[in-house]
Amino acid sequence: MSNDFQLNAKARNDMGKGASRRLRRLADEVPAIIYGGKKDPQNISLAHTTLEHALDNEAFYSHIITLDVDGKTEDVILKDVQRHPAKPVILHVDFLRVSKTQKLHTKVPLHFINEDTCVGVKMSGGNISRSMTELDISCLPADLPEYIEVDVAEVEIGQILHISDIKLPKGVESVGLSHGEEHDLPIFTVNKPKAVVEETDEVEAPEAEGESEGEEEGNE
Repeated sequence: MSNDFQLNAKARNDMGKGASRRLRRLADEVPAIIYGGKKDPQNISLAHTTLEHALDNEAFYSHIITLDVDGKTEDVILKDVQRHPAKPVILHVDFLRVSKTQKLHTKVPLHFINEDTCVGVKMSGGNISRSMTELDISCLPADLPEYIEVDVAEVEIGQILHISDIKLPKGVESVGLSHGEEHDLPIFTVNKPKAVVEETDEVEAPEAEGESEGEEEGNE
């Protein structure tokens, strides 16, 4: 995968909550940290507006990012974003260094395609339920996908897709599956329409009642 995102950053030495607040308020910059690899963690800052625009792009979360820190570049991936609970403000960002020769562990989005032609929905009127929207993966930086497609066109009503049903790109492994079959979690299903479920319950109810009445008459 190419490095489609490049951001300029500045090293910072002024630490603490007060310094971070001043950085955000006076300079409109976001405090951040780069860690991992064989280097010590490095504290940096980035322009809030530039970072905000980058975060609006889904691909930013699963791409290799080139950070230019005072003229020196680092290849990283985004690991964590802290946002203000009530304001459109980014409080802090974590970046993880990556090496071309070492596998990285990250999450990528799942894109479910052909939902509008899904057999269970189109033919049986089922309701779609997504149990997972991103997948924990392990791969070399060059193999990092922007997203993983899951084709649900042939999913029938009542059928459940699991992680093992995902066709992973070459060089990409599921972290969950690497831990054993018990981690093969559901990702997608087509449930029966609510009206059908309620109708089934109503049909079963009189039968149960009739059996109960029969038992009572027998007892008499």
